[in-house]
Amino acid sequence: MNDINAAVNSLVTAYIKDTPKSLKLIDSYMVYVLLTGIIQFVYVVIAGTFPNNAFLAGFISTVASFVLAANLRIQTNPKNASQFPTTSPERAFADFLACNVVVHFAVANFLG
Repeated sequence: MNDINAAVNSLVTAYIKDTPKSLKLIDSYMVYVLLTGIIQFVYVVIAGTFPNNAFLAGFISTVASFVLAANLRIQTNPKNASQFPTTSPERAFADFLACNVVVHFAVANFLG
């Protein structure tokens, strides 16, 4: 148990010390989207799937938002700069926004 506590403490300390604030902001957004998806799933398990399209649209929105945020985090991480030599953080954010607009138009269309 002490080994697990030491590993978790080491991980948290390294995350706080070495992770840039922009990546921490993206991480907090990803946690928010993840919790939103979990809450939607728990709600549909408890209350049922009567408006099935509404649940599917909301859940697809959260999954897509999480995936797009993960891509944004990967592309804006300074340690990955060698893998994305032609992609600036601004370009990655613009791609993130454009893809989110497309996804949410599809989600709104799915609602009917």
